Amino acid sequence: MSTPKEQTPRLEIRNMRRSFDGRAVVDDVSLKIMPGQVTCLLGPSGCGKSTTLRMIAGVEMQDSGEIYVDGKLICDTVFRVPPERREIGLMFQDFALFPHLSVADNVAYGLKGTKAEKRARVEELLARVDLSRFIDGYPHELSGGEQQRVALARALAPRPRIMLMDEPFSGLDNRLRDGIRDETLSILKEEDTAVLLVTHEPDEAMRMADEIALMRGGKIVQQGAAYNVYTRPLDRAAVAFFSDANMLKAKVEGSLAMTPFGRFLAPGMPDGTEVDIVFRPQHLRIDFDRAGVGPKPTAIDGTAARAVVERARFMGNESLVEFRLDHDGSLMKATVPNVFLPKNGTVMWLTVPRDRCFVFQSDGSH
Repeated sequence: MSTPKEQTPRLEIRNMRRSFDGRAVVDDVSLKIMPGQVTCLLGPSGCGKSTTLRMIAGVEMQDSGEIYVDGKLICDTVFRVPPERREIGLMFQDFALFPHLSVADNVAYGLKGTKAEKRARVEELLARVDLSRFIDGYPHELSGGEQQRVALARALAPRPRIMLMDEPFSGLDNRLRDGIRDETLSILKEEDTAVLLVTHEPDEAMRMADEIALMRGGKIVQQGAAYNVYTRPLDRAAVAFFSDANMLKAKVEGSLAMTPFGRFLAPGMPDGTEVDIVFRPQHLRIDFDRAGVGPKPTAIDGTAARAVVERARFMGNESLVEFRLDHDGSLMKATVPNVFLPKNGTVMWLTVPRDRCFVFQSDGSH
């Protein structure tokens, strides 16, 4: 029985490198994106995300590595298809609309064909982004959200096989952002476009991406479905990038690490290994049944640790409570649904479920 043929990636980059003044800004980056797939390149400012995008677009040359579109080489260090022939659309934070051109002419810019064919494509796209009434207007007559939708229509007009997006929604008002992001994503999916979105916002990546490629120091350090990257982080920094993180330091003895919350399993780690036990604020639990009562006996499933409330704030749909542990003075954060605002100095007992914790070998930092 023959095996099904593997689908060719719409975009593939292999071993891309780029250095400036001897410093590797993009360091051996490889990536595959299938038709209709949205991949988010997520990472802090300066990690090489935008440089990667510019090399794919052809406005920046790589020092080494190859770029393929639908299995065909479009660029290495010898052969190079010019940017305008790569069938790659671009969307940036700056919408870069031509102020002297009408909305219709902005969308038609770069389109080939007869005047009637161009007009038909413009009308089709403006209808899809609900801007038909502005077809003969000018960019200065539009709101920021409307300009962004014109920029999307313009980028989609030539039917690019790939769309590169560099923080395209960061300039929009928060109230508009979610709706426009969802609308943009829906249109790109319908067009079967492969999308590479650069962002430094984890919430945006989680909302939009089929896959997240977490980038740090010029390298992709972890890649996978959003759920897997969030729930199976590579290291402490990966946990902290998506949310606040609490951390306990401990030392391994007999495959166990002792903490104020009891012992944690640390299989495969030699005795004496220093470890970081990391967990998110939503997983630090308050043991309301033990208020004012002494600690439970130490056990693998957990000990309640005594702590004092330092500060409590209501955040809109949850409360953030900061505690100081009696054991070693460590600061711990807990998020609690709805309104929960205990007074400063209140003594409470805290627990941590083991299945919500990550145990990493310590890198020596705090």
